[in-house]
Amino acid sequence: MKKNILLLLAVVMLAMTSCEDPKYVAPTADRQGLTSLTAIFTSGPFVDQTMAKLDITDPIPDRLVIPVPYYYPETSDDETAQYMNKVRVQAALAANCYISPALTVLDLTKENEFTFTDAQGNSKKIIITGERVKSSACDLLSFATIDPAISGIIDKTKKTVSLVISDPSIDLSAVTAKADISAHATISPDPATPQDYSKPVKFTVTAHNGTTSQEYTVVVEQPEKIDQGFNKETVELLFNMDPVANLGMPAFDAPVGPTIAAIDGKVILCPGNGSTPIYVNGQTGAKQGEINLGSAVADAITNDEAEHLLICNHVAGYEVMNIYVTSSVTEAPKLLHSFTNDCSFPMGSKIKCIGDVTKDALITITNEGVDGVSACSNFTTVEIKDGAVVKTTVNDLAPSGYIWGSAPVNFTTVVPRTKNISDGVFLSYYEPSQFSHVASDWTTVTGRFPSDTSGWGLNPNCLDSKAFNNQNYVALFVVSHFPAWGMGPQLYLYNVSNMDKFTGNNITDVACLEIANSNVDWFQVGSYATASGDVVIAPSADGYKLYLYYYDHNSQAFGGYTADCIKR
Repeated sequence: MKKNILLLLAVVMLAMTSCEDPKYVAPTADRQGLTSLTAIFTSGPFVDQTMAKLDITDPIPDRLVIPVPYYYPETSDDETAQYMNKVRVQAALAANCYISPALTVLDLTKENEFTFTDAQGNSKKIIITGERVKSSACDLLSFATIDPAISGIIDKTKKTVSLVISDPSIDLSAVTAKADISAHATISPDPATPQDYSKPVKFTVTAHNGTTSQEYTVVVEQPEKIDQGFNKETVELLFNMDPVANLGMPAFDAPVGPTIAAIDGKVILCPGNGSTPIYVNGQTGAKQGEINLGSAVADAITNDEAEHLLICNHVAGYEVMNIYVTSSVTEAPKLLHSFTNDCSFPMGSKIKCIGDVTKDALITITNEGVDGVSACSNFTTVEIKDGAVVKTTVNDLAPSGYIWGSAPVNFTTVVPRTKNISDGVFLSYYEPSQFSHVASDWTTVTGRFPSDTSGWGLNPNCLDSKAFNNQNYVALFVVSHFPAWGMGPQLYLYNVSNMDKFTGNNITDVACLEIANSNVDWFQVGSYATASGDVVIAPSADGYKLYLYYYDHNSQAFGGYTADCIKR
């Protein structure tokens, strides 16, 4: 009933705002003057998205040139020249300041004349135009030798790449390598040319603009780690993009529940519509291809802590569930475990794993309610010891009072605190929107926080858990029911090693919160449909890097963060 009232209210609000004059430039800045100009696409796959932004400082210059990237997205080869003559330009103005004539669609290849009037009534002529600029980015994003295969650990502060070798007898005298660098940059010498890495080797990355560059030195060493966890100062946003426009993923109105995983420098996106998952560069988000699915059926995917990709099918009650595993996007996965879903409720919309499936791990698959039949309180665990499955168990959280509906929107994601199920599980879902920890008796709730800070408009049902550098983490990604109403996705990462710190008033102020973004940028603002998504934590196999990726289907937002544990 509450949703129906809110939907009616939304229709009324939209009707009231639909007649607003699109040429009006509202005062949006807090200080006097003109503080920025934003260029927005009016055509193509990125229509209504920001193309470029010019930040303006006082005094306001007579000629304002918006720096349009040479390519868009910058990781693509798609030039922006075709969009330059029809660009919507918006201004951030202080109160009582205005531009005349009103800003609408401009040809940024020309000199567009306007009059700017400040709050005191003083006027001046200004020119607004644009210029395509080549990127100044010149970062080394990843580096790895080919044979032997060693992934380099990049220290962006020291500009070093560490090759960690366990056997000092390994011959590094003539080794080829591969590197990921900033889009359209160049690297010299060519890593494909054999080098003697037994001694330091220098590489120079030069930006697309041809003038900006950085030098990196590749050395054989083992960086010292901090005692536990990751360095907070190294937390970095890798990318945040529209997965529909950039990657061809299903649009928000497709009734699907995408899942994601990350291995070997790649992020794998499973649309959840029966198609083959794609994979992208884990540093930039650039699309690279489709995975080799072999005989597996990919209804959901995830990764473990050792860069293994897990793939499962979706089954009804008492049907056969198959879990496949691979360590490469190009190698066909092999069957890890096959079992009968010993539960009347479906499963396979989400799969999660903590630990290493070749050693010790715990896989959790949340069972789902059935619309018009029954809600559900079950989740299934698959325990792995010494690389072998030892137990498959159906667990019931009904004694704790938690019960959920159908996938992908109305159910939860149950994840364990550690790879020992006796340490309990976390869950969160819509109605009641509570981020909770339940002890392994499946009765005692040892922590419970409001997980929908809007009170009704968000869907906090995406979770994952992993261990990294002697600490245990749980990620909570909150997707949006109503991105068109200004409610966007949120991302949180908690250190749950010490449950005494699992205290607070809501998800934004829990004492063990270590990464928080309560305003993740999103790209779908036209309407609302299927509020589904996923989040995954991905430690690198060498134990130095932590990656955190998220996907909001309804809001069309896909992105990732990284951090490291190198002692500095």
